[in-house]
Amino acid sequence: MANNTEGAAGLYKDTLLAGLWRENPVFRLLLGMCPTLAVTAAVKPALTMGCCVIFVLVCSNIVVSLMRNLLKPHLRILMFTLTIATFVTIADLFLKAFQPEMSAALGPYVPLIIVNCIIICRAEACASKNGLAVSIIDAVGMGVGFTLTLCVLAGIRELLATGAILEIQILALLKEGGWFVPWAAMSMPVGAFVTLGLMLGLVNMVTGKKN
Repeated sequence: MANNTEGAAGLYKDTLLAGLWRENPVFRLLLGMCPTLAVTAAVKPALTMGCCVIFVLVCSNIVVSLMRNLLKPHLRILMFTLTIATFVTIADLFLKAFQPEMSAALGPYVPLIIVNCIIICRAEACASKNGLAVSIIDAVGMGVGFTLTLCVLAGIRELLATGAILEIQILALLKEGGWFVPWAAMSMPVGAFVTLGLMLGLVNMVTGKKN
């Protein structure tokens, strides 16, 4: 009994940590590149997008796990898509009702969660093959790992573009008597590509040394 409990705890821990680092959706699997590049100009939209992805991931994994024994091979992807679309619609309508400014800022990227490779990948690789507990933990790990990645990229870009994070001034601007000159490019698409590229290089360097 104790061995079974320890085994389950180890499985849950490995599943959670996989999404946070070992199989991080962005840094290790290179999934979800569209929102990663598009919504990371500032931390607020990045965090909002991450929370939406966590909600959709957890809910879709729960449903897929519960119906995994009923899935037919030729209807599998269709059922995944319909399930994901339902929860994406809920998230999109929630933002429009309670966070209209953020909904407008994110634009089409919340509805595009429907075709986010991370969601379908976890439904296929985990939820359709495992029980409820593992599926939920996998969704939380992957969702939090994705959200942390977005927030790190957004924090770097927002800080270098404005000298502030979450509208809190961190670096004293030159025009206000300080020393920092904002990097305008960081708020543009080129800033997203450069920041992501440097972060991927850093992750590869760290994991290469560790290996």
